[in-house]
Amino acid sequence: MTNRWGVVAKRAENLMPGVPYVRGWAQARRSAGTLAAQLTTLGLESDFPGLTADVNVSGDGLVRLGSIRPEAALMLAELIVSGLMAETATHADTTAEGTRAAGRSSSAA
Repeated sequence: MTNRWGVVAKRAENLMPGVPYVRGWAQARRSAGTLAAQLTTLGLESDFPGLTADVNVSGDGLVRLGSIRPEAALMLAELIVSGLMAETATHADTTAEGTRAAGRSSSAA
């Protein structure tokens, strides 16, 4: 999906035989749809009017956000960080509960 500099390959404008463009585009379409649904739930769909599925020259799916305002990019970054923090907290709670349960189990033996 990336070139040697780690940059996303160019989008496919001229299709080449034997490259699975439909598979990549279908995956991108599903992912873009999931993201669009979440943005709609949060009332942010109007901040990402260019959200679309695409495919690059290698057949890799791409989700394009389109041109967005800096505030929308900041909002998306904050949502990602909040989600990661919540996931980390949930994981820590689950791990702590498992450790307490294992301690009770071994002390009862």
